[in-house]
Amino acid sequence: MQDQDHSPKTSDVEPPKVSYSVSSGLPGWCATQGLSIAVTSYQSGKFYLLGRNPETGGLMVNERIFQKAMGLATPEPGTILLATLFQITRFENVLNDNQLANGKFDGLFVPRVLHTTGVLDAHDVGLLANGRVVFVNTSFNCLATVSDRHSFDEYWRPSFVSALVQEDRCHLNGLAMGEIGTPDQGRPRYVTACSRSDTIDGWRDRRKDGGLVIDVDTGKIVCSGLSMPHSPRLHQGRLYVLNSGTGELGWVDTDVAPDQAFKPIKFLPGFARGLSFHGSHAIVGLSKPRHERFEGLELDRRLTEADSEAWCGVQVINLKSCKVDHWFRIDGQVTELYDTAIVEGPSCSMALGFASSEVLNLITHSGEIPA
Repeated sequence: MQDQDHSPKTSDVEPPKVSYSVSSGLPGWCATQGLSIAVTSYQSGKFYLLGRNPETGGLMVNERIFQKAMGLATPEPGTILLATLFQITRFENVLNDNQLANGKFDGLFVPRVLHTTGVLDAHDVGLLANGRVVFVNTSFNCLATVSDRHSFDEYWRPSFVSALVQEDRCHLNGLAMGEIGTPDQGRPRYVTACSRSDTIDGWRDRRKDGGLVIDVDTGKIVCSGLSMPHSPRLHQGRLYVLNSGTGELGWVDTDVAPDQAFKPIKFLPGFARGLSFHGSHAIVGLSKPRHERFEGLELDRRLTEADSEAWCGVQVINLKSCKVDHWFRIDGQVTELYDTAIVEGPSCSMALGFASSEVLNLITHSGEIPA
């Protein structure tokens, strides 16, 4: 069912004991749609690629170790961006259409470019039209780009944050890039923050209803009254967001007053972070509420009312029926996810990390190579 990196790790600590379960239709859906699902867990330092095992027909779980794996983006075919503890990594799929790795993987993502940023608590990540990586620099309350010389260059900052200092004041976290194939492709369009606080750690006192969505172009707040919002995304002309503290997937009506703009679509059994789309489906990451930081929110009450426990995993939600068509669940010591992304093309993907010798010995070049 799964492909795991059993190579020696950089730490002597035993890896967390986990178990996976999956809906019967998810592997087939990945195969028929021609995609893999990328998932990150910063708590466990795992970068997952989910797909269909062509040998068994079941789920393939490829996992690699990347310390504090956070934001994901797939801005171009064959490219994955991953934000980690102190770096942002660009992976490229080195396989042609008729090639397989290890006899079964039709996608092989190799880390080709690493940007060293230092510890900035980087969250969501994207790619500008000029090819430069842009990311949410949560420590400095701004959007930033990678720099050839420095840890980062400031790109944009909310008007209510008065200074560029290393103080997480508003907990800026989410980034919606312009949709691929539209004139806005390669442009940051919206961001989420947990509050409009301008003092260090001020956002923690505004977790229940201080969250907002901001238009990057105008600086205008287009949605307010949210509870720890994450993962704003544009899809088919609509702005979606996860209202994490209430466990809701919804969309934002930018034509009404900000305090009335959030339109819930579906309640989710967990602290929702990580939103991606494929056609009429939304792929949402869910976490179990962390002690103190996530507890005491509206999500707790709604879970109690539904007689449910919080999930850690991924749900594939049909936007037309509002039903969960497919799911992947993690139980055990891994309890928190951060992001999801759709990897178009390969339906059984693997990535290379730095915890084994695989990346040392894989040599590719741009010439014709037999399958």
